Amino acid sequence: MTKRLILMRHAESGWNGSEVDDHDRCLTQQGVSDARAGGAWLAKKVYLPDVALVSTSRRTRETLAAAQDNMADCAVDFLPKLYLGSPGRLLSVLQQRSENTVMMIAHNPGIAALAAGLLAGRFPHPQFRTYPSGAISVIDFDLTSWVDIATCKRACH
Repeated sequence: MTKRLILMRHAESGWNGSEVDDHDRCLTQQGVSDARAGGAWLAKKVYLPDVALVSTSRRTRETLAAAQDNMADCAVDFLPKLYLGSPGRLLSVLQQRSENTVMMIAHNPGIAALAAGLLAGRFPHPQFRTYPSGAISVIDFDLTSWVDIATCKRACH
């Protein structure tokens, strides 16, 4: 059975003044545009998640909202554990899921390190190592349960 993981770093965000807490940073206009384009790309490729696991930060919530403008709605879980989560924490959250296609929207450095670890050094794009704002990785796994993700074969689109 194929499980699909869609990893997305939140789109470009700004500070809107020095009084804004990191958790409350919002997307820039460019970030909203980029997230919409990411959602359109996912829809065009028919990479549609069954569930989106999203950090509770404002910028990740806004990234999801903009991306959903161009793709089908899916179930959403806003998870505090994903806010600035380590790759191990992100993987642990994923391993508790049962859906076939899971989208995770989170932050660097955790989301980039998780993507790099799952791809075991195979970087399909020249900018992969920087995992810029709005970056998306779609990774297919040949497994029946997310619990087995650490020992499975990987293929990236």
